[in-house]
Amino acid sequence: MTTLKQGGGGLGRAARESFNTRGAFILAAIGSAVGLGNIWRFPYVAYESGGGAFIIPYLVALLTAGIPLLFFDYAIGHRYKGSPPLAFRRMGKGVEAIGWWQVLICFVIGVYYAAIVAWAAMYTYFSFTKAWGDDPEAFFFGNYLELADAPGVVFDFVDGVWIPMVAVWLVLLTILGLGVRRGIAKASLVAMPVLIIMFLILVGIALTLPGSTSGLDALFTPDWAALANPQIWIAAYGQIFFSLSIGFGIMVTYSSYLKRRSNLTGSGLVVGFSNSAFEILAAIGVFAALGFMAQAANTSVDGVVTSGLGLAFVAFPAIISQAPMGSLIGVLFFGSLVFAGFTSLVSILEVVISAVKDKLGWSRGLTTAIVGGACAIISVVLFGTTTGVYVLDVSDAFVNNLGIVGAAFVSVLVVSWGLRRLPALAEHLNAISSFKVGMIWRVLVSVVMPIVLGYLLIADIVSKATTPYEDMPLDFLAVFGWGMSASLIILSIVLAVMPWPSNAALHREASHEDDEEAELVSANTGAANAGATDADVNPDNPYREGRQ
Repeated sequence: MTTLKQGGGGLGRAARESFNTRGAFILAAIGSAVGLGNIWRFPYVAYESGGGAFIIPYLVALLTAGIPLLFFDYAIGHRYKGSPPLAFRRMGKGVEAIGWWQVLICFVIGVYYAAIVAWAAMYTYFSFTKAWGDDPEAFFFGNYLELADAPGVVFDFVDGVWIPMVAVWLVLLTILGLGVRRGIAKASLVAMPVLIIMFLILVGIALTLPGSTSGLDALFTPDWAALANPQIWIAAYGQIFFSLSIGFGIMVTYSSYLKRRSNLTGSGLVVGFSNSAFEILAAIGVFAALGFMAQAANTSVDGVVTSGLGLAFVAFPAIISQAPMGSLIGVLFFGSLVFAGFTSLVSILEVVISAVKDKLGWSRGLTTAIVGGACAIISVVLFGTTTGVYVLDVSDAFVNNLGIVGAAFVSVLVVSWGLRRLPALAEHLNAISSFKVGMIWRVLVSVVMPIVLGYLLIADIVSKATTPYEDMPLDFLAVFGWGMSASLIILSIVLAVMPWPSNAALHREASHEDDEEAELVSANTGAANAGATDADVNPDNPYREGRQ
C-alpha cells in the first residue's frame, strides 16, 4: 500500500514546487499585477472617466469584481495544484482546453511584452543624454524604432531594439530556469522594493515641479455627473480586470505554488489593495508631470494628456527635456517601467513554462530552455524589426483585450454553471483563509461577472467588427487580429486532446484533494482498528463532496 509522503505529496506522489513563504508569494503576485498599465493606462482612464468621481466606480469594481475573481483564481490554482491546463483537467476532463486558451494568451502577450520592456530599458539609457532631442515623437518612431511606412511583416532588424530584447530574454529565462524559490521569488524580492522606492522618489520630484498642482486639480476634480454614465462604470470594471492579472492563468499558476495551509483570501486582499494603491500613486506622479508640461507649453492639461506608448515614449521625454533634474526623472520613470514590466513578464511566461512542464513531465531546466528559447526567438524575429510595432499593436488589441476577457468569461460560466464547483471552491477558501466567503461571493462570480465580462466582450467584438482597428489593412487584421484570436482557441482544443504521459504532473504530483483523500484513508485505517467510523474521524472534511 502506498503511503503519504512527507511534505504534502499525497498518495505517494511528488510535491509541487512552492514559494518558501506567503510573503514571497504576495510580492510575486503584486509584481505581476503592478505592470505597465498601472503607470500609463490608469491615470488616463481615471481622468477621462470623471476624475475624482471615478474613485467610486473604481472601488466598487475592485470589491465586486477584482477581489472576487482573484479569490476565484487562487482557489482553483491552490485546490487543484497546477497550471491552468492541469487545474482545469482535474476539475473535469472536458474543460482542459480553457486552461490551454489562457496559456496561449500568455504566450502571445509574453513575446510582445518583452519588446516594450526592452524599449523602456533603452530609454532609461537615453535619459542620461536626452537623446530624443527636440522632437520625441519623431525620435521614437523614426530614429529609434525605424518604423516602416505601412503595416506588414518584414525582417529588417533594428539594432537598438533586438539587441536589448535578447538581453531581456536572457535575464528572464535565467530567472525562470532557477525555479519558483531561487528565481521568481528572489527576483520579486529585489525588483518590487526597488520599483516602489524609485517611484516614490519620482512622485516626490514631480510634485515639486511648477504647474504640478494644475495637473492634480485636473485629475482629482470630480465630475459627479459622470457617475450616471454606464460607460464610466464599464471603464472601471475594465481597468480593474486588466490591472490585476486575473482571468488568464497567472494567479492560478502562482497560487498552485502555495503551501497547503495558506491564507488565500488574506493574500488576495493584500494584493488587490496594493495594486490599487500603486495605480493611484502612479496617477499622482503622471498628472503632476503633465501639469508641468501643460504650463511649460502654455496650454491646458487636457491638451497634453495621453496614455500608452504616447505617454511613455513621447510625452514623458518632452517633460524630461524641460524639467529640472530631467535626466533623473527619466531614469526613475523608465527604470520603473522596466521593473514593473519585467516582474509582470516573469509571471506571464511562467504560465507557459509551468503548463508545458506539467503536461509533458519535463524538468524545469529543459522546459525553460526549449519552450522559453522558442518564445525568445519568435519574440525577437517578430518584434525586433521595423514592423514590430504594427504586429504588437494588433496583437495587444485582439489577444490581450478580446482573448483575456473571452477566456475569463468562459471560465466563470463553466466553473459556476457547468461544473458547479463554486461551493467546493468556497469551502476550500474558508477552510484555510482568514476572510470567509459565502453566498455574496458566489453571486458575484457566477452572476455579476458573466454579465460584466459578457458586455465587455460583446462591445469589443462589435467595435472591432464594425470599424477596422486603427484603420489598418483588413488582411493584416485578419491574420494578426481575428485569425490569431481564433487560432488560439483551435490550438487550445488540440492541446487538450493530447494524452497526458505517465510522467506528467497529472499522475506524478498531488493536488490538495489527493492530500485530503490520502489523509482520510490513513485516518480511517487507524480508526477502523479502534472501531471508529469515517464520520467519527473527520465529519467536516470539505473535500469529501463533489469529487470526480
